Amino acid sequence: MMSNLSHMKSFWGSQRVLITGHTGFKGSWMTYWLDRLGAKVCGIALEPNTNPNLFTILNIANICQSNICDVRNKENLSALIHNFQPTIVFHLAAQPLVRVSYHAAAETFETNVMGTVNVLESLRSLDLDGLKSIVLITTDKVYDNQEWCWAYREIDKLGGSDPYSASKAACELVANSYRSSFFQQRNIPISTARAGNVIGGGDWSVDRLIPDMMKSWSLNQPVQIRNPLSVRAWQHVLEPIYGYLRLAELTCMSPQLQGAYNFSCSIENALNVDQMVGLAKSHFKNAEVEMNSKDEKYSKETSSLRIDPTKSEVYLGVKSIITPEKAVEWTVSWYKDFYRGKDATILCNGQLDSFELLIK
Repeated sequence: MMSNLSHMKSFWGSQRVLITGHTGFKGSWMTYWLDRLGAKVCGIALEPNTNPNLFTILNIANICQSNICDVRNKENLSALIHNFQPTIVFHLAAQPLVRVSYHAAAETFETNVMGTVNVLESLRSLDLDGLKSIVLITTDKVYDNQEWCWAYREIDKLGGSDPYSASKAACELVANSYRSSFFQQRNIPISTARAGNVIGGGDWSVDRLIPDMMKSWSLNQPVQIRNPLSVRAWQHVLEPIYGYLRLAELTCMSPQLQGAYNFSCSIENALNVDQMVGLAKSHFKNAEVEMNSKDEKYSKETSSLRIDPTKSEVYLGVKSIITPEKAVEWTVSWYKDFYRGKDATILCNGQLDSFELLIK
């Protein structure tokens, strides 16, 4: 019987994969992994918005057809998609930050909602013969969060009070509409992937816990921590990406599996911010922490958010295999080695090798 990894290489080696948002943190990891698996990848995204960034240090532009294009520009977007003729599409491009969405609400809705509409409209109007599966990446924040102790399932009510969360919940409605109205008749599945808080090497985005700690502690500075009791479903970046790949692969073969899927660590492994800080701090000497939980800028963040991954485990065979402790260890070691001058490609290849052994 073929192993999971052998099957992945066999499947992805014959695919033409379009990734929007390939210059981002998850997009860069996904592009790099798909290149290792032999896929032909086309990326569409804006320029990276941090320095350093994983896209640049992994030379992603040299391993795929990289295109700098705003997904709000439907004409250019459609031309690029038409020229590439993808068989599988992953839509990751987004304005991904809650706090930014408060002072750039219109831009957040334009990018996240109309960007998604433009991608789907381009795929529909081009009537691509080889298209086999579409996966839209949303977030665990699409749920109408009641701040309760239970984990949300895919059948629970959508919502979102901040512009970012609301825009991503709207994307779920867009996906459902296009699925029912257009793509179902062509037997092309559209799925949405809702992941929890993702950590891993190569993320330098603002207002994210692990990047903030790594940047501060690498400079021997105290890190500002807010809302220490906020609970999230933390997971290493390779886990949801594997889930996205598995979702696309299985819906290619069985379109009836299409729909919404949560990707998360197990419910009991959800940790609060203070616990995550403690795990990371154990890998540093003299790491200092300053609490900043009274800052009004962050007062609208939710205190508890868990999602239930049971559907992904049962229908896709995707189950979290990296504990929070191990996820933090992998992430911290990546940053420490990077700041010591180690090549990022070696670091990423090493962690991909380790992860592939786990799924093998």
